[in-house]
Amino acid sequence: MRKIIHIDMDAFFASVEQLDNPELRGKPVAVGGSGKRHVVAAASYEARKFGVRSAMPSVTAKKLCPDLIFVRHRFERYNELSEKVFEIFMEYTDVIEPLSIDEAFLDVTADKKRIGSATKIAIEIKKEIKSRTGLTASAGISVNKFLAKIASEINKPDGLFVIPPEKAEKFIEELPVEKFYGIGAVTAEKMHKLGIHKGYDLKKWDLASLIRNFGKAGKFYYDIVRGIDDRPVETEYERKSIGTELTYEKDLTTDFEIIAELYKVEKELMARLENAGTSGRTVTVKVKFSDFRQLTRSKTLQNYIRNFETLHKEVTEIRKSLKLEGFRIRLLGVSVSNLESDDNEEKQLYLFEEGDSE
Repeated sequence: MRKIIHIDMDAFFASVEQLDNPELRGKPVAVGGSGKRHVVAAASYEARKFGVRSAMPSVTAKKLCPDLIFVRHRFERYNELSEKVFEIFMEYTDVIEPLSIDEAFLDVTADKKRIGSATKIAIEIKKEIKSRTGLTASAGISVNKFLAKIASEINKPDGLFVIPPEKAEKFIEELPVEKFYGIGAVTAEKMHKLGIHKGYDLKKWDLASLIRNFGKAGKFYYDIVRGIDDRPVETEYERKSIGTELTYEKDLTTDFEIIAELYKVEKELMARLENAGTSGRTVTVKVKFSDFRQLTRSKTLQNYIRNFETLHKEVTEIRKSLKLEGFRIRLLGVSVSNLESDDNEEKQLYLFEEGDSE
């Protein structure tokens, strides 16, 4: 029987800011810009009590929580602490599947320290994370990824919850469908209209009916409501691209503004590539106009981009080909794909991309 742990850092970005700045502790904090076009990248638990959530427009967040404190993101610091957390994971198992910079599945069926108990391993990992980083994490333990993921959400923050196999069926039957990992708000609403509110209701539906109403996902729903999830913890993690983008409160209207802002984007992107120890061959420029129309233009090179000069040259050529003069621009972004690790050992981290202007 497999032993799967899901570890999720608690409000990671916001918690890092509170860790490094004691004046922010105990206060509602949002990572991101506070302007009309900015969004919340992360919210502290104090802010979440007011309904503030990630990806929420900053203006909306401020209305919900007038005392909300906005702080700028610091990706290098988040990556630094994330690396420490993943180093802790690797002390217990090599079977690790990163879901993001602050979240991962661990298969500890054969743990390195021969502790045996997945619960004891999770407790130790949580203690080590707290000791070495000053941050808290929540853990879910069960026999598969679906159950472990759900379990990690039960007692957040700084929580730990176990779903043993003999209790899995009853647990799932009583779980609201909107809390099922893999069922989003739109699907949950569709299920509600069909009379499906809890796992017990979902379990009544046969496979053919679920596929007819939900397509290929119907098979996934049929299995998970029965506690069936044979997906392995994937140790191979391939990052598709690395990019950054900036959204502007005031539209860019001149060539000078476009060139200057693209230069900022290029600089931040190059720093992320270097931090990740990665290079790529395909450059993509993304432009969003004031009327929300969007276009992208890509160029694939024969050689990998190893320095800023090469990146800047290629972005400049793409910019000129787009002929942006006379347009009102609200967002600029640049990304690099067709990646290759410079040291052939790609770091298992996801670099969060958030629209935010200087």
